[in-house]
Formats: sequence, structure tokens, C-alpha cells
Amino acid sequence: MPLTITLTDEPANLAFAWRLAGALTPGLVIYLHGDLGAGKTTLVRGVLQGLGYAGRVKSPTYTLLEPYEIKGFSLRHFDLYRMHDPHEWDEAGFRDEANAHNILLIEWPEKAGDCLPAADVILQFDILASGRSLHITALTPKGEQCLSHL
Repeated sequence: MPLTITLTDEPANLAFAWRLAGALTPGLVIYLHGDLGAGKTTLVRGVLQGLGYAGRVKSPTYTLLEPYEIKGFSLRHFDLYRMHDPHEWDEAGFRDEANAHNILLIEWPEKAGDCLPAADVILQFDILASGRSLHITALTPKGEQCLSHL
């Protein structure tokens, strides 16, 4: 069953991201949907901070992937906004990143079509007049387990 929350501002997004960080398990695939500026990268930054990462979090808009190793977690942040062909996912070797050890956070997953691994959780950001609406949907038992810990 989808869950919807309102994120009034960036600190609210970061606070949710910290909660999400505490619910992550290796092998999760999370799709992040939303317009430019909706808060997807902010959420990833908050997740990383929630896991204890103290470094700079860069948006992988041009590199498509930023890998992070934190506290026994292997997190892969993908931003596929600049991907032109879904097969670029395979050509770049990204299929190998989807394994039981890595957590994948994927912005703009629709750009890779059916080349992506299936999502366990979908986060849909909608821009409101004030703040954001975040629709959270678990698609698998692993995703449901993640959401049960929020």
C-alpha cells in the first residue's frame, strides 16, 4: 500500500532520508522519480549522511554513477538524466552493479527502460506550492520490509 508524506522543506527531506538510511539493506533497488529540482539528489545526500558519510555528495548527472562505501554499505547513486539510449546502461557495465551487496538509488530510471533491475521501492516526488509530496511504494517483499522500518 503506497504511503504519502509531505516534506515541507529541505530539512524535512533530509530528516526522512535519515530514517530511510536506517531501513536500508544490501541488495535494495530504489527508483527516484520527480521533476528537476524535486529533491531526489537531496534525499540521496541525506541517506548518505544518515549512513555516516561525511564527504561531499556530488550529483552524478554527467558521470551517471557515483559509488560510495560506508559502514559496510556499498551504495550506488545513479542519475540517468543525460542517458539517451536505454542500452547505455548495459554498455557502461552498470548491470554488474545490481547485486546482493549494493544498494542502488536510481534517479530518472525511465531513461534506462527495461534494462534496469526491478525496483523494490519507488519514491515519487511531486513539487507543491510549498514543499514536496513524496509517494512511497514497495513493490517487493524486500521493499515492504524496508518500509516497515521507517
